[in-house]
Amino acid sequence: MATKHDLTEWVIEGLNALGGEGNVAEIAQEIWERHEDDLRASGTLFYTWQYDMRWAGQNLQKAGKLTKLYRSWRLK
Repeated sequence: MATKHDLTEWVIEGLNALGGEGNVAEIAQEIWERHEDDLRASGTLFYTWQYDMRWAGQNLQKAGKLTKLYRSWRLK
């Protein structure tokens, strides 16, 4: 079952698929396309995953792995 911790990896995976940079909606779409089944089977995470994805992005920024720009996120 997917957890909030998986979202960190999935954000990176989504950004890589987008060439290293994308806006939140594009990243969410990439995550959904790759992990829809995981999300549907994740219990309450299914209802919060887009919110939790933003927290994963914040944690990646604090770890120095991601830069948040005005309208997009970029891998470092």
